[in-house]
This record gives sequence, C-alpha cells and structure tokens, in this order.
Amino acid sequence: MFLVTKTFQINLNTMDINQLRTQGVKILDVRSKDEFDGGHIDGSVNISVNEIQSRMDEVKALGSPLIVCCLSGGRAGVAKALIEAAGVKEVYNAGGWESLL
Repeated sequence: MFLVTKTFQINLNTMDINQLRTQGVKILDVRSKDEFDGGHIDGSVNISVNEIQSRMDEVKALGSPLIVCCLSGGRAGVAKALIEAAGVKEVYNAGGWESLL
C-alpha cells in the first residue's frame, strides 16, 4: 500500500515547478500523442507512458531533474516510478499538464 501511495504522489507545488522551469528543467508529458496534439505545454516532450521503457535512452537524455506530467497525475506517477527504477534521480510528478500553464 505504501508503494502505491508513494508512486502516485504529486510532489511539487507551484513555486517549485516555476523555479525548476526557470532553470530550464525539461517537462516530459506522458499522455498519448493524440492527447498531446490536442494541447500541451510549449517546449514539453511527449513520450507516452506506454513507451517509457522502450524509449528510456531518450528519457535519460532529457537530463535531471525532470518534471513529468499527464492529465491528472496517475500516468505521470507510473512514469516517474519507471524512470527512477532506470536510475534517473530527481524525477518530479507535477500532476496534470494544465496545472503547469
């Protein structure tokens, strides 16, 4: 139970997000391509949560820290866990992408 709670926890507040963004931290949007094409944050990178493991080299190339978002935070939590399991440090689940606008 603790693992699930921790994995899906949204762990950034607006001030943290804005500070990271001004430092040039990359935003990874893990929604589907169709969702991403319907609206997204300028400069964000789209890799669907279903493709994270097969495209991990691309994810790692984004650097660290890394902000991950989706529609509401669930898929971002899954992606965060996968990315951290691959050894990337400082991965933040920002929840829904619209909260970053």
